[in-house]
Amino acid sequence: MAKDVKLGWDVESLNKAYRQGYMAAEMGMARERCPYRGDVVIAAWEAGWEDARVVCEDRGGDDLFSRIA
Repeated sequence: MAKDVKLGWDVESLNKAYRQGYMAAEMGMARERCPYRGDVVIAAWEAGWEDARVVCEDRGGDDLFSRIA
């Protein structure tokens, strides 16, 4: 897989960051708790986080834990 050596990211790592951001928002984690460094990977994590929050709001504001409890 192609990787930009200067930036330290590839499509696979961006997909992983997006999925982790999505899961973090589903679990109610604050956006400020992003575990990544580097603007591009942070942006991918935040995009996942934001997408999950929109879905959560569409469902009435519930999160993962309220659905399984």
